[in-house]
Amino acid sequence: MQQAITLDSFVAFLTYFGAGLGVLFVAAAIVLLVTPHSEIKLIRAGNTAAAIAFGGSLVGLALPVHSAISHSVSLLDALIWGLVAAVVQVLAFLVARIASGTLSKQIDDNVVSAGIFSAAIAISMGLVNAAAITP
Repeated sequence: MQQAITLDSFVAFLTYFGAGLGVLFVAAAIVLLVTPHSEIKLIRAGNTAAAIAFGGSLVGLALPVHSAISHSVSLLDALIWGLVAAVVQVLAFLVARIASGTLSKQIDDNVVSAGIFSAAIAISMGLVNAAAITP
């Protein structure tokens, strides 16, 4: 009878999970640094637009990290592709912020439609980014 989970598979899970969370954390921190408004402060103050925008950013970042881990041949491969995906996602985020002009101000002012638009951009870019990571 085969075991469903072995010690080796559990260690591999913890390793990939930790690496994925690390890449996600670093990418999210970079997003927070490049955002003109203070999303965490706004979220703590109850700003719905900021919560939606940052939530979308997290999903948009997690999608390519998921793809990188799913398609990797090793932990190093997953880390490299995860970091490449995070850089692409942050660059897309910056371009979207620049192209939209007043989006950051609108999020600061709790304009929910701006938060939804920002989240939609992040998630759609994350999907395209994730799809581009192929074995």
